[in-house]
Formats: sequence, C-alpha cells, structure tokens
Amino acid sequence: MISLRQHAISLVAVFLALALGLFLGSGFVGDQVNSLTGTKRDRIGDLEDERDQLNEKLNSADSFDRAMAKRLITGTLKGHSVLVVTVPGVVDSDVDALKESVSAAGASFAGQIQISDQLVGDTEAAKLRSIVDQTIPAGAQLRADFVDSGSRVGDLLGTLTLHSADTRAVATSDSRTGLEVLREAGFISYVDNAITPADLVLVISGGVYDKDSGAKGQLVGRLAAAMAARGQGGALVGRIGSARGGSPIAIVRSDPALGNAISTVDNADVPTGQITTVLALAEEGKARTGAYGTGPGAVAITVGAR
Repeated sequence: MISLRQHAISLVAVFLALALGLFLGSGFVGDQVNSLTGTKRDRIGDLEDERDQLNEKLNSADSFDRAMAKRLITGTLKGHSVLVVTVPGVVDSDVDALKESVSAAGASFAGQIQISDQLVGDTEAAKLRSIVDQTIPAGAQLRADFVDSGSRVGDLLGTLTLHSADTRAVATSDSRTGLEVLREAGFISYVDNAITPADLVLVISGGVYDKDSGAKGQLVGRLAAAMAARGQGGALVGRIGSARGGSPIAIVRSDPALGNAISTVDNADVPTGQITTVLALAEEGKARTGAYGTGPGAVAITVGAR
C-alpha cells in the first residue's frame, strides 16, 4: 500500500520532470528559433548582395552602351527623315532620349504628333470615321480592308505625313488641312508648321498596359502598323515590360500581318533599347522588319544579334 509520503514524493518527482522538460525544451526551441532566424538573416543578406552585384553589372552595361552609342549609330539614318508619334502615358525622358538618338544617327526630324486620350479610347468612332472620309487628300485612296478606327486613322495619318521610295508626299496644303481637322476634333495635337514629310515613323507607346487595356492596345498597334506601311517603315517602341498584357507591342507581335508592317522594341527606356530603335529604323529603310528587346515575342535583344 502506497503511503501519503510516497504519493507526495511521486508528485514532486513528476513536477520536477515536467519543469526540467519545459526548461530543456524551451532551450532547444530557442536554439532552433535562433538558428532559423540566423539562417533567414543570412539568406536575406545573400540576396541583397546578389541584388547589388546585379545592379552594378546593369549600371556598367548601361555606361558601356552610352559610351558606344555614337560609334554604333552615327550615320545609320543619314538621308532619312523621321516623324515621332507619341501615345498618352509616354514618359517625356524616353521621348527626349529617343529623339536625341535619332538625331545623332543623322536623321532629320520631321516633327512630333501627340495622339490624344480621346482617340486611344475610341469613344467617338463615328465622328472619327466621318473626319477620315472627308480629309483624304486629292488623288489618294485609303485601304478598303481597314475598317477599325486604329487602322483607318493610321492609314490617313500615314498618307498625310509619310512617303515611300515609290510614292511622293502629298501636297503640303492637303497635309496641313487634314492634320488641322484631326487636331480641331481633339484626336491629335502638334505644333503649328512643325510637321514636314517623312519616310520613317517612330511611335513611342505609353507605359505597361494591363490585360484589360486590349482595346486601347489594339487601336495603337494597328494605327502604328498602318502608318508605317505608308512610308518606308517604322518602329513601335516602349519601356521594359511594354510587350506584356494588352499593350500595342504585344498586339503587333501576336499578329503576323502587323508584325511584318512595323518593327518593335520593348526596352526603349534603356541605352540598349535606344540604340536598337535607331538600328531598327535603319533596317526598316532597307525593308527589313524585326521584334527586339527582352519581352515576350522578341526574336533578338538587338539588330543582328540572332
């Protein structure tokens, strides 16, 4: 028979065992937590080091591209004239850098046209169609198979501002009248007397388009391709990430007919892309079209890099 003393000693032993277990367990868990925390901190530190190293490499590459840019592009656009077309959401610094690159390549600047939100949104399609039909220059004819707003206005803008090796530029008076009508209707804007005939067009798109922006991307992509087809060619360019979603570049790259009409560059906000834009325009002048950059659908990082 177990006495009260023996029972008390047994309970004390149990409690001591529990206390010892909790003490040892808490020490073990603490060691494990400290170990895991230390491992996590070490991993974060490693990732930060890798990030810094990648940034250093990127900065070095950009510096190299800037240093080599003039050697690579000087004279490549000599004898060509380039019209710049910008889309809502475009970054001004990108436009300035691209215009400087085009100028450094020896091209003459034929002016700049800004496409309006009203046009990109296609909120007044009937009004736009009426204006397009009424402003076709004498002796010119738009493509009958172009029925959407983007293709039709792009075809008209190309007719008013561009010429190819086989076609002459329309009369200055007809060009001026057509552009003024589009401007007064709120579809485009430009500086008075600043647009001259060009043989190449550079369309600079806005930022990254999400998947719900398909209609806007469709309009801009088709507008750019239709314009380029009226001249000796052109390039549709955007920032890094601009080849995703419903962007104009994504639209053009997904449609062979559009992709054959205009070159695309999806990293025009960095020196590599700016150099590539100039080289792509030069290729367009030789009837060669390509898709360049780092985004989906690009066939090479730059011209001649396949």
